[in-house]
Amino acid sequence: MNDKYSSDENERNLSRRAYDTILQMIINRELPINSVLQERKLAELLDISRTPVRNALTRLENEGFIARNGGRTPVVKEFSIQELVETLHIRRTLEGEAARLAAGRVPPAMLDEIETQINALLAQEIPDPNEDWAVDTRLHDAIAHYSGNRLLKEYIQALRLKTRMFNLRQVPERFAIGHNEHLQIIAALRENQPAEAQRLLVVHIDNVRESIIKRFSSF
Repeated sequence: MNDKYSSDENERNLSRRAYDTILQMIINRELPINSVLQERKLAELLDISRTPVRNALTRLENEGFIARNGGRTPVVKEFSIQELVETLHIRRTLEGEAARLAAGRVPPAMLDEIETQINALLAQEIPDPNEDWAVDTRLHDAIAHYSGNRLLKEYIQALRLKTRMFNLRQVPERFAIGHNEHLQIIAALRENQPAEAQRLLVVHIDNVRESIIKRFSSF
């Protein structure tokens, strides 16, 4: 029984690792849109068997990151502007509510630290996209966590991944503007202003959406 449990747990860990790695490769465009995802090659790359890779691909397909080419071969999915707008609409609703619930609940020391990190980023002549995303994630994750609603947190984190590719690399004009919006949100959270925190978060997501729409329109 113990051996079977250990084997099943190991399989789950390998599947999670495969999922995390492939997802990051998709987000970072190491696997470009329409790339064919072959189980064998991915298994060799990750140095694991094909079963965890198959499990990871199934999960990524269910979450909308990959699609089946002709119904069979998995490929990296291209997000349409409609899908992105719909995703941001849901984020707008959920994250606005999370900000309302989190106001006055996020530890001041955490807000101070995030604020310091944002100001350090703004002072950089050439900001690092990975640092930009890390700081952005820390604030949004803190809001989701301190909303006190586990499902709300999980939904927000999943939806944020779908718009990650439209970060500093794709919409650089949002860098300074977006982080200044973050600073305003932090102030509302710190001062325990639920309605203002919600309003500012909604405006922030709306502005992200508008920038992405403009980006698509310029193609």
